[in-house]
Amino acid sequence: MFDIAGLKQAQRVVGRGMPPTPQYRWPGLCRRAGCEVWVKHENHTPTGAFKVRGGLVLLDELARADKLPRRMVTATRGNHGQSVPFAAVPRGVAVTVFAPKGNSVEKNAAMLGWGAELVEVGTDYDEARQAADQFAEAEGALYVPPFHPALVRGVATYALELFTAVSDLDTVYVPIGMGSGICGLIRTRDILGLKTGIVGVVAARAPAMALRTLAVVTCTLQRSWVGRKGISAACRQIAEYPSYLLAIRYRIFAGEPFRWTESRAAQRDRILFRDTLASPPVGSPRPMRRTPSPTAWRAACRWRSRSTSYVAAPRAWSRSRKHRSPRRCARSTPTRTMSPRALAPQPSRR
Repeated sequence: MFDIAGLKQAQRVVGRGMPPTPQYRWPGLCRRAGCEVWVKHENHTPTGAFKVRGGLVLLDELARADKLPRRMVTATRGNHGQSVPFAAVPRGVAVTVFAPKGNSVEKNAAMLGWGAELVEVGTDYDEARQAADQFAEAEGALYVPPFHPALVRGVATYALELFTAVSDLDTVYVPIGMGSGICGLIRTRDILGLKTGIVGVVAARAPAMALRTLAVVTCTLQRSWVGRKGISAACRQIAEYPSYLLAIRYRIFAGEPFRWTESRAAQRDRILFRDTLASPPVGSPRPMRRTPSPTAWRAACRWRSRSTSYVAAPRAWSRSRKHRSPRRCARSTPTRTMSPRALAPQPSRR
């Protein structure tokens, strides 16, 4: 698929479009899991997902080969549909994104914000993909599939960042959608000569990829609705993928995919929200003190209008003789110093 030279070249391309994302060791997660836990924050990319890396590399590859199309077409539920216009629109390439009806309002707004033309069609991703394929053929545009060698090479750059920053990882858990992320992780691990185990995670109610990678024959499933993103069991696409996807044997090199239920996914989100916001990551600078300086507090909390004016101060400040005087909290406009519990506007004394 690619070698270390191609991976380094992709890293330079991605670096021109975005800075490296951080990886933190959160003490709350470490205590909860009973081991050292690192989180690679791909939510810090410009689009909030790792897929933007693949779009940057794909457009750079087309530009260097002088094969930039007039228009690019793709189908998505959000993340892939943001990466393509993010990389293509600045190069003057029009982008049309097909999404199923009832898609995330926020994802649709993000795709439009990056300059894409949005077409909502069908009830799930499969129907939107078929409509996008037909539209691209009729318009003579380039259809961008969700899995492509250039996309894999691009998203593999986050694996290179992770393995370079954190050495001797025992296991990496990676979600599997269409396979680009886990393929990039496996290939990067092998290039670097590491022995890190890689475990794929799939949705329990849409286990098409898990069943496909554990069997040679094409599986058939009923469409299932996953509350997380409305993912459909896209077995038809998996059967149509070229051999380079199936050449990476998940069962041998990555282990059996792990099925994740919706309830456990919701619990995971609550844990991540609590443990990554309640405490700073290990090795981070000391947090700001609770009570800011008088100058910073006055600049942040003073509220004035024509008829009312007051300054809100912490209770500890109201008990402090040094900062209790109203003259120290206001220069030109007379104000009253009060605690946050009593934030009712007070009339100015003129």
